[in-house]
Order: sequence, then C-alpha cells, then structure tokens
Amino acid sequence: MTRITSTALYLQVAERLRQQIFAHELTPGDWVDEQKLCEQYGISRTPLREALKVLAAEGLVELKPRRGCYVTEISRQDLDDIFPLIALLEGRCAFEAVQRLKAEDLAGLAALHEQLEKAAAEQEIAQFFEANQEFHRTIQSLSGNRWLLSVIQDLRKVLKLSRLHSLSLEGRLQQSLAEHREILRHIQALDAAGAERAMSAHILSGREALARMAVAGLA
Repeated sequence: MTRITSTALYLQVAERLRQQIFAHELTPGDWVDEQKLCEQYGISRTPLREALKVLAAEGLVELKPRRGCYVTEISRQDLDDIFPLIALLEGRCAFEAVQRLKAEDLAGLAALHEQLEKAAAEQEIAQFFEANQEFHRTIQSLSGNRWLLSVIQDLRKVLKLSRLHSLSLEGRLQQSLAEHREILRHIQALDAAGAERAMSAHILSGREALARMAVAGLA
C-alpha cells in the first residue's frame, strides 16, 4: 500500500514562483533563469521544470522551444478577451448564489459591503481593494459551483500579471462602490437575474476603466 507523502516538491516550487510572479519580482516578459532559481531554492532542475509546466498550464509562464521559459506578458487584447469571460462567469456565480442564499449569508455580504463603504469614504484604495476581493470571493463561494470557481480562479491568476489597477483612476472608486450597491440590492431582493446582470456589468465596467487609463496615458 502506497504511503501518503507530504506535498510534492515541484508543487511547493510552483507556489513560490507563483507568488514571485504575483509580487512582480519576476515581471511579465522576464526570462526565467533556471540555474539561478535552482541555486536560490537549493533544488535540482527536475522539480523546477515540473513546476514551470504547472505555471505554463495556468498561463503564467510560456515555455519556448530552444529559448527557455518566460513570464507571460498580458496585452490589451488579452484583457479584452478575458474580462468578458470573467463577467459571464461571475455573473453566473451571482445568479446561483442568490438561489442558495441563507439569512446569515445576506448578513455576511452586508457586513462586507459596509467595509467597502468605509474604505471608500476614507479614500483607502488598498482597503477597498481587499474588501472588494473578499466580496467577490464570498459570492463565488456561495454559488456552490466548484467548476465556476476553478475557471474564475485560473483567469484571475492571469489578470494578476497586469500591474494595472482601475481603482486608481479618478472617480472609479465611487463608481465601483455604486456598482457594488446595485449588486447587493439585487441579492437582498433575491433577484437572481438582476444580480447576474449587475455583476456582469460591474466586471465590464472595470475593463472600461482600464481602457480609459490607457487613453489617459496612465497605463
């Protein structure tokens, strides 16, 4: 009988590399120096290459024959392609979440929204961003659809390659807050279709904000 072992080394390496990419210690377009990483991590080439295959499957790196491995660069076209997919998927999450809601779930979402209101009132962008992330994660979790969550998480990982942050655009913080109010209003009314539309519109509004940043030369 096969014994249970601790997490495979290559998965630990993949997670460390993933965090370095998200922290932009390894930036989009960077060549991944395998020898340097092996020395830094104190590992052989085998677990590193297995880890890079995992990240390539997630879209975070690209393995180029005879050229090596590079951190994926995300283009404006990529953003145009990804945001409508996320809007569709997160909208569906909101729809399914409403159908499964319990009283305590509504209270939890209301409490998260209060954090958004407070952060917006104090112009605390970092706090608003964190509360926003938790609000979305909670709705996704409440949908109870693990397949939706899996695809959304994969797409969100790719978006982390971008340094762009729409909340830094003038007026976007208050606009985002108004959109969250609309989402919550439909959820509290147990209006699944309305929640789906509001969530989808909110995601697409974020892409539009990024586009305005590009036009203004802020991206």
